[in-house]
Amino acid sequence: MSYSPSSHKQPFLNGEVALVGTGPGDPDLLTLQAYRFIQLADVVIYDRLVSKEIMALVPQTSELIYVGKKQANHKVPQEGINQLLVDHAKQNQKVVRLKGGDPFIFGRGGEEAQFLLKNNVACHVVPGMTAASACSSYVGIPLTHRQVAQSCTFITGHVKDCGMLDLPWHTLSDAKQTVVFYMGVKSLPLIAKQLIDAGRNANTPAALIHKGTTPEQQIYKGCLSSLQTIVEQHQVKPPTLIVIGDVVNTFAEHQLANIGYLAP
Repeated sequence: MSYSPSSHKQPFLNGEVALVGTGPGDPDLLTLQAYRFIQLADVVIYDRLVSKEIMALVPQTSELIYVGKKQANHKVPQEGINQLLVDHAKQNQKVVRLKGGDPFIFGRGGEEAQFLLKNNVACHVVPGMTAASACSSYVGIPLTHRQVAQSCTFITGHVKDCGMLDLPWHTLSDAKQTVVFYMGVKSLPLIAKQLIDAGRNANTPAALIHKGTTPEQQIYKGCLSSLQTIVEQHQVKPPTLIVIGDVVNTFAEHQLANIGYLAP
């Protein structure tokens, strides 16, 4: 039984599992470590948000198993995914678990690693670029900026089964803090209300980044109080990242083309 961050010096042996982060979609953002593990895979167990361009890099000899999840619609429950990883590793295969973004940032990679180690399966972890940093960069939003935002907080926008989103809202009211919500489109009215009630200015600049870093990328800008209207007007669907803070307006629109972020 072993656990270790991946490096180019580590062999990928039969009977081991690699939790591989693929980033938010653009294959150019895939790490060399991730590519190496993908090329060695006997079995690839992959999520819904792994792009088709990255899936095209998987060897034709690899077995593909789809375990994608949509909200309230899980093709394979998490417990089943955990067991799939162990079962295939016990068959002496090299198992790659492909996950969008980074496995340890809202990707349940920690749960999968725990289950693997509990079942005496060696586990590699290959970090991926998380959506907050990659998608915001591609649309010209620096998550931190001197004298504008000195901190940044990543938050899951998934509500609990009871319909509540239990967060320390008062800690998110600082105007010099950027707040990024993953998976928050459906709970956006609750998010906006709670932030405003906690003291965040309703006119705080905000952005919705849909399918960031992919050819389908779209960005919609407004303010905290207008986000839900934007969602309704443009029929914005997941996957969409929500960025709230003054950094949203760091660059004027005419400057962004010169930066090159708008052409993933």
